[in-house]
Amino acid sequence: MAVSLAMERKPSHCEMTSVLLSDMYGQILLQEDIATGFDQLLINLPDLVLDTPDAATVLGNFIARAIADDCLPPKFVHNYKGKVECEHARAALEHADALLSMKHGLVRLDNVWGVGGGMRPVKYLINQMHLLLKEYLCSGDSVEACRCIQELEVPHFHHELVYEALIMVIEDIRESSMDLMCSLFKVLASSVIVTPDQMTRGFFRVYDEMPDICIDVPPAYSVLEKFVAKCDKAGFLTEEIVKKLPSRGRKRFVSEGDGGAVKTY
Repeated sequence: MAVSLAMERKPSHCEMTSVLLSDMYGQILLQEDIATGFDQLLINLPDLVLDTPDAATVLGNFIARAIADDCLPPKFVHNYKGKVECEHARAALEHADALLSMKHGLVRLDNVWGVGGGMRPVKYLINQMHLLLKEYLCSGDSVEACRCIQELEVPHFHHELVYEALIMVIEDIRESSMDLMCSLFKVLASSVIVTPDQMTRGFFRVYDEMPDICIDVPPAYSVLEKFVAKCDKAGFLTEEIVKKLPSRGRKRFVSEGDGGAVKTY
């Protein structure tokens, strides 16, 4: 029942169902119970594909993941070879077998559902955000970038996306990158994919780290100031973000008085 319900939902729900099966194995369910459940799902596939056209592929993912998690024996798939008449069931089993036969297959199956929302490690999510932002700067395709961001399913972690994007702009320095990222931020803000709170948190994180950032990127303050000005002109930044923009203290020179002393503010 849990697997058939998850088939109609997002990858993150499938991931949660796989984790649930793994947690229940040995505590509530025996290997035989799980095998019987998958046997029944294979029998029901002709009906399942009516509501979920890719049910065979999804079930294949579930079977392969269950084997990788030791909830099913590897022989589960092999015992069916040459004995299946239903094309959908055969497709599911062949897909599971292909996944298990991949190089490092058992390890890779931990990510069989793709990006699984907040259940994924923070480092994984940060890496995905970094990659999609780099891809966006190359392609300029904001629609694809927004799709990838939404697929991550971590709205509570979008401040990290804003943070990574700002760091990327500061390190890149180029005007073209500023314009592209400003355009993406505007789309994310207007569509509320990134909420005002998450946008603010992302900016403030960078503000707090500017003294360290400028050590590696000397013009960091001027780049950030220029970028914030662009975003403010685009009309999506809150007044709070603009007002709290940090500025690096400048040096007063001899010509400015104070008896020839050089002071820093």
